[in-house]
Amino acid sequence: MQTSTAKENPADCSDSEIAQRIAHGDQTAFTFLMRRHNRPLYRTARSILKDDAEAEDVLQEAYLLAYRNMEKFRGESTLSTWLTRIVINEAIARSRKSRRRADIIRLDGDAVLENEAAEVNMNEATPEQPEEAASRAEARRMLERQIDALPDVFRTVFVLRALEEMSVDETARCLDIPEATVRSRFFRARGLLREALAKEIDFVYETAFSFDGARCDRIVAGTLERISQINH
Repeated sequence: MQTSTAKENPADCSDSEIAQRIAHGDQTAFTFLMRRHNRPLYRTARSILKDDAEAEDVLQEAYLLAYRNMEKFRGESTLSTWLTRIVINEAIARSRKSRRRADIIRLDGDAVLENEAAEVNMNEATPEQPEEAASRAEARRMLERQIDALPDVFRTVFVLRALEEMSVDETARCLDIPEATVRSRFFRARGLLREALAKEIDFVYETAFSFDGARCDRIVAGTLERISQINH
């Protein structure tokens, strides 16, 4: 059952107020929450999993987990940090399961098929918009490939700090690592990327792993459908 509030627009509410509304079943507030955080959380999941579909699945699972536990949010951190921690934990768990499945596949002698599937996924390109310059689109794809190629410990730090512009403190809280480690990993990640991309890296940050309206709508609709099934 939804509750009314003096602040009908969730955009006017604090994190604690939004959490309270969601905990009382306000799906308008929950939809607002998802749309506000979809892009950074998707990027975070993808930085760990390096797969679009897996990242979307993890994001939905994380939202469901957050929805069920929203009453536990105490405002000790921002909702963004709280949600990011959930996404990171879910993505790491999914990654570990995927590695275990991959190990089983290799033991069964199907590694060649797995590699062929990976190659097909790498070659799938998002259709270019007519107004996009070819050089900028290629630079963006190059950046995405190079970010995917970063070692795991550097990649997520880079996505949170550079693409999502989180502070050192926020990143450290999300990843549960010391601030000094965040700084050193981010410095190393930037160095590796600059070696690969040179001057092109600076103007493609904004369009890397673009989060279009269709993907945002799909995640929101899928999560709300699953919540509806739970409530019934």
